[in-house]
Amino acid sequence: MCRPWSVYKRQQGSIMDNHQKRNLTFFNIGLIFMLSGIEYAVILPTIWRYLQILEAPPYFLGLGLSAFSLSGLLTGPLFGLWSDRSKTTKSIILFSNLFEIAGNFMYFIGYSKWLLLCSRLVAGVGAGAGSSIFGFLTRSTRPEERAGIFAAIMACRQAGLLVGPAFNLFLRLCDFKLGPFVVNKYTSPGIFMCLLWVLLQFVVLAMYWDVPPISSEGGAMMVEMKQEEEEEEEMPLMGSEEEPVHTYSAVNSDQSETSNSAEMQPVQEASNPFNNFSASREFLREEVVVLLTAQFITLFNQTALETMVTPLTQRYFSFGELGNSLMYCLCGVEVILGFFFVRWLSGKVADRAVLAVGLVICCTACIWCLIFLCNPRGGYGWELSAFIIGVFLQLLGLPFVAVSQVSLFSKVTAEKTQGFSQGVRRSVGGLATILGPLWAGGLTDNLYVMLGMMLALLVMITVMTALSYDRLTEPRAVQCAQSSDSGG
Repeated sequence: MCRPWSVYKRQQGSIMDNHQKRNLTFFNIGLIFMLSGIEYAVILPTIWRYLQILEAPPYFLGLGLSAFSLSGLLTGPLFGLWSDRSKTTKSIILFSNLFEIAGNFMYFIGYSKWLLLCSRLVAGVGAGAGSSIFGFLTRSTRPEERAGIFAAIMACRQAGLLVGPAFNLFLRLCDFKLGPFVVNKYTSPGIFMCLLWVLLQFVVLAMYWDVPPISSEGGAMMVEMKQEEEEEEEMPLMGSEEEPVHTYSAVNSDQSETSNSAEMQPVQEASNPFNNFSASREFLREEVVVLLTAQFITLFNQTALETMVTPLTQRYFSFGELGNSLMYCLCGVEVILGFFFVRWLSGKVADRAVLAVGLVICCTACIWCLIFLCNPRGGYGWELSAFIIGVFLQLLGLPFVAVSQVSLFSKVTAEKTQGFSQGVRRSVGGLATILGPLWAGGLTDNLYVMLGMMLALLVMITVMTALSYDRLTEPRAVQCAQSSDSGG
């Protein structure tokens, strides 16, 4: 019995090491999402003026914001497919970050509006690795803790959105030359982000591990203990008489053939997780369609409002780069607090209830904006107050919807193909972030049409959620509920 105990102790130490590596890896993932938030926050407040200096027409603002999403839309499923087959994410992250580095350096050069557009297209390829990361998080977390971890990771991106404007406070003071390149408040975000992504490469190399899934850690320990026990059982038989040995071997050979064939099947399935996989069967189920629709509508409305905000604050409140940066900073504080509240709430309330609350808040926010922002009346103080309340309500509902639909999606889709499934989900979101700015960019002077469409989409997904509420849960929970009903 000593050898199995030693194996147990060795495996326990290995599990503890994996736990530490898992925490450091999650920390790295948080950094990745934080940098994506910082990049968005330092570029968004200045890209409008940057394009104007390069003599770009107004619609280039929508194109510039959509180009980033287009690359992520196309590359997300590919990165997810890569991670599902290889069961690794570290190499994918290191590879995708090279595109972030190159894209931000192109943004820094910025000789023409077309180079600026291409820079966002190249940088967006790096964002496609997010599907691999979400697939890794799904395999490395338990269902009951998943929503909380997703909320924390998303809060890291919002922390980047909060910290980003602070960097803008000194980036806007840049005014010098770096060789043939001009470094000013419009080009400095590009070289700044380029350096941050380079530093992240070294952090990932040193502190990121492709740790095994939680479910496999205990399994590995039991398998090794069983192998050690079988070796001990076989050793006395080897020195016994010939007849017992021959009889034992004959029986054991049949059993080993059966066990080997049984063991080979999961190994083959693990090597190719897409055996017996059907995209239509996976993604056309009612609950999956509802969650993908929620993903699209939420991001469509969010990016449309973000596109509208900068011209709106310039027109009504005369905000410049500093005013917009401070506004995004305050918005970041609210959203971070919202994500931590949802992290706490997810441990007490079902994901589908959190989703329903978030959709009600978003509908209320859109109605408020439709009433008070489309045709503002009163003085400067009233208009600013109405604007602040509208933005507050919009951001209040965002964490509820974002966390709950990602968590639910990871539970209603197959775990073995999570990378690809998350890539499809992020591609749907990417399509929304392309169409949202394009929709809003052409309707900044006609807010009734823009906000009316957004409200119609929100009402639609709210009704869909209500009708499919019973199906928005983990499949095992549904099966348990059905079996208990039939048993009763």
